[in-house]
Amino acid sequence: MTRAALDGIRVVDFSKFLPGPYCTWMLADLGAEVIRIEHPRELAKQARVFGWDKLSQEQRERIRAQDIFARGKKSLLLDPGAEESRPIIEALLRTADVLVEDYRPGVLAAMGWSQEAVAAINPRLIYCSVSLCGQTGPYRDKPGHDPIALAVSGALSRIGESPERPGSAGVPVADLLSGSNAVIGILAALQARHHTGRGQQVDIAMSDSAMALIAPVISRNPDLAKAPPRGRARADCGVYRCADGRFLATTDMEPRYWERFCEAMGRPDFIPLQNDASHRAEIVAWLEAKFAEAPLDHWLGLLGQADTQFAAINSVAEALADPHNLARGMAIDVPHESGPLRHIGSPIHLSETPPVPPRPARAPGADNAAILAELGLTR
Repeated sequence: MTRAALDGIRVVDFSKFLPGPYCTWMLADLGAEVIRIEHPRELAKQARVFGWDKLSQEQRERIRAQDIFARGKKSLLLDPGAEESRPIIEALLRTADVLVEDYRPGVLAAMGWSQEAVAAINPRLIYCSVSLCGQTGPYRDKPGHDPIALAVSGALSRIGESPERPGSAGVPVADLLSGSNAVIGILAALQARHHTGRGQQVDIAMSDSAMALIAPVISRNPDLAKAPPRGRARADCGVYRCADGRFLATTDMEPRYWERFCEAMGRPDFIPLQNDASHRAEIVAWLEAKFAEAPLDHWLGLLGQADTQFAAINSVAEALADPHNLARGMAIDVPHESGPLRHIGSPIHLSETPPVPPRPARAPGADNAAILAELGLTR
């Protein structure tokens, strides 16, 4: 049987919000054993935030099993700050390779689980902290979620079509970037441990991760005062509403694709005007009117024949039914006693050590007895 890439790596997961669970989801999919430390108070808070406290037990169990970022992990239900939890967590940390936490800086340390305290228990352990603005700096103690990280990084100033005001990203960009960076940092620290024999702290700030989003603006505009304003800056990329109300995206920035696109649309006169800002509004207005004359399928056929860069904008349900996503294993059904659960697959494809088959999220505390028994502790 093929071993997964991270088989033999044990992760103790204190994380609660999206960046941390995204990180440990990826580690679990790649074969690591992930043990979630689930705080009863945090579970209750999460239920209130999302309205799950108003649901029946059966509904809550179904939502739990549907949770992609909790799948493939074991659950240990306990209060990490309680004195009776200390021997359990200490025993677990002695056997672990990685700790992941996403509390505000200092909170987990106040419970007795600082990086220094944990290193004294297990000097080889990788201690990964994911927070809004990192473990150092003036904003270290600032609370907040994804939009705050985008605001601090400057990325939010570039999001949205309106030149008058920034818009919402609509998806958790900084969260997922931070989770991915946490995985990269952990893998780098594990590799370094082969040489040093020691663990180290991995400090991942959502605001740091989000700054990668402004790198193209910095790279392409030596004088930032002359950078193009927020909003649509090109005529050769766009989102268009079709006659049936569905939407199409195009990205014909490369000259040969722009030529094909203009020819297919019956406007070869637009070809030399690709980067002419004085004609941008005219071109965009014409394209918007033209796409509104026919349904999406017409344009998919026309642009497909011309071999331009385009795609229908899928809804979430359409993305899960898209033949390409199905063929890539990115839209999958996970077996469950209540019926199949629709999940997304692992975005990392390895030819020799593929991700492990997905397992639905376990109920909080479902693995308490087994974990305690393995550690030689009583319930």
